[in-house]
Amino acid sequence: MRVISKYRRTIPQHLYCRKVTLKTAKPIISFSFDDAPHTAFTHGIDIMKKYGARATFYVCLGLLDVDSPSGVIASEVDLHCALKEDHELGCHTFDHKNSWETKPECFVRSVLRNRQTLSTLFPAATFSSFAYPICDPRPSTKRRIGELFQCCRSGGQAINVGLADLNLLKAFFLDSRSENNVDVVKRLINQNSNVGGWLIFATHDVDDNPSRYGCSRMNFEEVVKCAANSGSLLLPVGKACKLAYQLTSIE
Repeated sequence: MRVISKYRRTIPQHLYCRKVTLKTAKPIISFSFDDAPHTAFTHGIDIMKKYGARATFYVCLGLLDVDSPSGVIASEVDLHCALKEDHELGCHTFDHKNSWETKPECFVRSVLRNRQTLSTLFPAATFSSFAYPICDPRPSTKRRIGELFQCCRSGGQAINVGLADLNLLKAFFLDSRSENNVDVVKRLINQNSNVGGWLIFATHDVDDNPSRYGCSRMNFEEVVKCAANSGSLLLPVGKACKLAYQLTSIE
């Protein structure tokens, strides 16, 4: 099982890459919310507003108002209010498909259905970025989804710096692993500033009693405050990608 797990983690990093070079005068930090639970739109947005930040909410439009492991998912009203305040919506498949276990054809259908539903609900909105649900994708899935979006995001607990793969951008998850160790996150922000990178934070719910996939309000505000004080540009994923990279493959 360890061998299989390592294979699934590493093989997508080496196949169907869209390598580009980071080009920005200032470091960039993005905040993103996977599954987009309701608390991300209430507590999360309220905190970011204090520091002038905007986020990307990776939504599964087939799960609106549904209960989930990270709390009740956002409503259509939540999405509408977020768009009015200049936040971004990103694609997370229509019904939260497992990125490795799902056959590529089925995965792509779910992505396209999510896109079509967005155009019905919010005709002026588009998905410029994608976040892989649950785990890294199969290589064939990565190839097909990479053709549909400006950039695709996974995990990795790391910074994007120098050469990066727009088909598998790295993110650092704010969850039970980092909940009691904000100093690690602060050091990562400082490192990103020193190397002029692009740091993407990801989480799920933001609550006083968060799920293991989410972040407490106190810790989330501490991270956003530190990001704002770092002098970094605080941009949603799509806008950050347009600014930071030449959108052409070099490899």
